[in-house]
Amino acid sequence: MGAFSGLSERLNHIFSKLSARGRLTELEIRQGMREVRIALLEADVNLGVAKDFIARVSEKAVGQEILKSLTPAQQVIKLVNEELTALMGGSNVKLNPSSKGPMVIMMCGLQGAGKTTACGKLALHLKKQGKKPLLTACDIYRPAAITQLQVVGKNADAEVFERGKASPAATAREAVAYAEKAGFDVVIIDTAGRLQIDDLLMRELEDIAAAIKPTDILLNVDAMTGQEAVNVAREFDSRLSLTGIIMTKLDGDTRGGATLSIRAVTGKPVKFCSVGEKLGDLEPFYPERMASRILGMGDMLSLIEKAQDAVSEETAKKLEKKLREASFTLDDYLEQFESMKKMGSMKDILSMIPGLSGKLRGAEIDEAGIERLKAIIRSMTPKERARPEILNGSRKKRVAAGSGTSVQEVNRLIKQFEQTNQMMKQLKGKKRMPFLGM
Repeated sequence: MGAFSGLSERLNHIFSKLSARGRLTELEIRQGMREVRIALLEADVNLGVAKDFIARVSEKAVGQEILKSLTPAQQVIKLVNEELTALMGGSNVKLNPSSKGPMVIMMCGLQGAGKTTACGKLALHLKKQGKKPLLTACDIYRPAAITQLQVVGKNADAEVFERGKASPAATAREAVAYAEKAGFDVVIIDTAGRLQIDDLLMRELEDIAAAIKPTDILLNVDAMTGQEAVNVAREFDSRLSLTGIIMTKLDGDTRGGATLSIRAVTGKPVKFCSVGEKLGDLEPFYPERMASRILGMGDMLSLIEKAQDAVSEETAKKLEKKLREASFTLDDYLEQFESMKKMGSMKDILSMIPGLSGKLRGAEIDEAGIERLKAIIRSMTPKERARPEILNGSRKKRVAAGSGTSVQEVNRLIKQFEQTNQMMKQLKGKKRMPFLGM
């Protein structure tokens, strides 16, 4: 959540001060709201949006039921959470279905917004949902744009339709016709971008839209461009009637204000957000989850979804059986570390757990320490991994030397593993395991 780390830190500081006061007066709430307004503006939220947001929260926050409440600060945080969620659109908005033929998604954006990569990310996301997407190359100007889409398509295991330098509108029309014959249920059109908006670009995009009548016209917006992203969205929408936004580079060191402002200013929903450079780093945008994360309340639903992507159902069942039978080995322990790595950085994972995100602020998570633990396990023989109790002094020295660690670290891992196994035995017989989503 790089885009909102600064805002999240400021808001948590403001609310912790309010919580420390116990009962609140109307003046204290209004002062707190003024600080929230400054925090929003510093996060690059549109001035009008920030002003309206504070007015709505303040009006509700100074009501008698909150002033008389035993936990007024918590009530104010709840209000801010609700209004933040509403500001970003209230709930996730899905892609528009097609009443006849394949869904046709037209991707637009300025150069550098990550549009071509987003096409591949969306194709992979839809493939995971059982769809069969066809990528279509309609950027005939940027050098190697078609080649880039072909590389992205190969990595996403999605076919790419291209007609070289032919008219983009004609290519798009042919792609939709080909998709209907070949059994594709989604067509994703990668269109040309420019360094800035001009009439020539817009006319070409209008021609493509007229030729294929897309079910969705999505604009890729670079979150790192701040309020300029909102202006770009407004201009594209005025010519193309956008159906949604994809916010890219939300993992970057940016203030995130565009994401909070764009729905209020344009009326268009953010449908997806890109949170990394890998093809799998595209997520549906859930305003309620994002609001919770900004306010340090965690995001368990996204964490569970990440876990489901990282661990297959078969692997989860196999692990559950081992846990129930108390036959959990160091090989299984290693597998769990690998699964967590697929989910992202440890800090990102822990920040999604309610109650932990605020405590982790500024904390350094020892990712290297986890790699050392994995190296220790890999330096053991299969027999030692299955029965760590046979690890005597000389074996431990060999493992430490092989993993570039110390005997103390080997001992620490074994103790940690034994404690985990002990916990498993205590849980044995319970209906469901209260961890790993089981």
